[in-house]
Amino acid sequence: MTWESLSLRNLGVIDSAALELGPGFSVITGETGAGKTMVVTALGLLRGARADSGLVRAGHDQARVEAIVAVPELSEIAELVDNAGGVIEDGAVVLGRSVSAQGRSRAFVGGAAAPASLLSAITDELVAVHGQSDQFRLLRSAEQLSALDAFGADVISPVLAKYRSTYAQLRDAEDRLSDLTMHQQERARELDELRHGLTQIGAVQPHVGEDAELAAEEGRLAHAEALVRAAQTAREAITGDATAARDAVATAVASLQEAAGHDVTLDALADRVRGVAVELDDLATELSAYATNIDLDPSRLAGVQERIAALTAIKRKYGPGLDDVLLWAEKADARVADLDLDPEAIGRLERERDRLHGEALALADHVHRARTDSAARLEQLVGTELSQLSMPSARFSVPVRSVDQLGPDGSDDVEFLLAANSGMEPRPLAKGASGGELSRVMLALEVVLADRTTVPTLVFDEVDAGIGGKAAVEVGRRLARLAENAQVLAVTHLPQVAAFADAHFRVLKDDDGNVTSSTVVQLAADARVDELARMLAGQEDSAAAQAHARELLELAAHR
Repeated sequence: MTWESLSLRNLGVIDSAALELGPGFSVITGETGAGKTMVVTALGLLRGARADSGLVRAGHDQARVEAIVAVPELSEIAELVDNAGGVIEDGAVVLGRSVSAQGRSRAFVGGAAAPASLLSAITDELVAVHGQSDQFRLLRSAEQLSALDAFGADVISPVLAKYRSTYAQLRDAEDRLSDLTMHQQERARELDELRHGLTQIGAVQPHVGEDAELAAEEGRLAHAEALVRAAQTAREAITGDATAARDAVATAVASLQEAAGHDVTLDALADRVRGVAVELDDLATELSAYATNIDLDPSRLAGVQERIAALTAIKRKYGPGLDDVLLWAEKADARVADLDLDPEAIGRLERERDRLHGEALALADHVHRARTDSAARLEQLVGTELSQLSMPSARFSVPVRSVDQLGPDGSDDVEFLLAANSGMEPRPLAKGASGGELSRVMLALEVVLADRTTVPTLVFDEVDAGIGGKAAVEVGRRLARLAENAQVLAVTHLPQVAAFADAHFRVLKDDDGNVTSSTVVQLAADARVDELARMLAGQEDSAAAQAHARELLELAAHR
């Protein structure tokens, strides 16, 4: 799954731009203020980010972003698109987002309108963005724990999932026990109300569908005399005097019988008339039985109406329907069982809590060991990256300390530490590194963590800030290495990084003194040399800068 194209219209300073993306490593460069990060902003909108009317280019009604993404037909993403009513054509889906100047936002998936949350669900599986904000995020202890868990997911996730399940059960047992041993007055009041309701329902003893049955019976009883008269009159019409239907049909049968055997058509009609005679006999019998079975006792009608009134009373209080009443009673029974526990039941709950606490402690220890092993691997890989980023003496460490209290993620406290030079004590990242050193450490972390991601596209937004020289070359080399297994898109100001790209896009800014606008173009070989020269010396026509640019491209070609 790869992003095939990305188009922007009236987004920030960008008037109109289209990027044809391919596999491998692509970079976006341009002058400061030209709008390079608008590409990342566009991806953010497609990832469900909050819409901001300030993103709409001045003088226009709306900004629009669209992307074409290759999607396998049999995949979770294809299923999400299909469920939304979208269409996948030629193995690709079109994702879109528009933002109006009033701040209203609309999202589209495969041509169908969709909530922004669906865009987020789809693109979360497609792209991971690493930016300067993510680097600052990794300075926080909680985020460092999450980063370690993501890095060591193969060994940490299975046991962490078991721990979280047991921890949730432990918290539930603790909450239930606390509920039983505290708030006694509230519990007693609730218990009285539940028992009163169960008593009222128990006195009526309703059963499923009874109200409908009684309503039908009430209708019969209220019109009993009319029903009996109707049945008797119908029976008389069938079996009464000589003009009755049964006698008339009998005459017809006899007449047809005299001509039987001479014509098959008439014989068939005669059989049908005989069938009518049999049916009339059956109807007469059934009408007689119906009239006999009608209950004409007024007391029965009164009893049914009283029963309906009793059911209506409990439906009004615990309904609205009789099924709702029965469901309320079922839940009330269970709640009474929880509230009305005897000391032995409380003791059983305490023993359950203690058992779960012991299991949680054991699982937390397993999680701790898995994190410790993963931390050692992370230290080694980040250390290797730092050595290549001109920090050969730096020591990156990830101590995993156990704390006394269990939490949703175990009982570990994780902190990323750095000793930038030999002889220095490791210190928290925010305190143990200069700006340039911190940028390199964060980039090393991003590269190592990105190498473990399962998403097919990685985006790096100026993560190389504060880096230059030989270290910058190594940054480009590492991003190119990542692109061997994923689609990589980087916004950069470093020519050393841009030289390693397979595709190079430049954001061009035009300012006529009134309006600033930008567009994006893909650079061919000569134009790429000019852009690298501009990035190196600020002068794209400088012979020395162009020579240096060609050297960088030659270096990158032999990576």
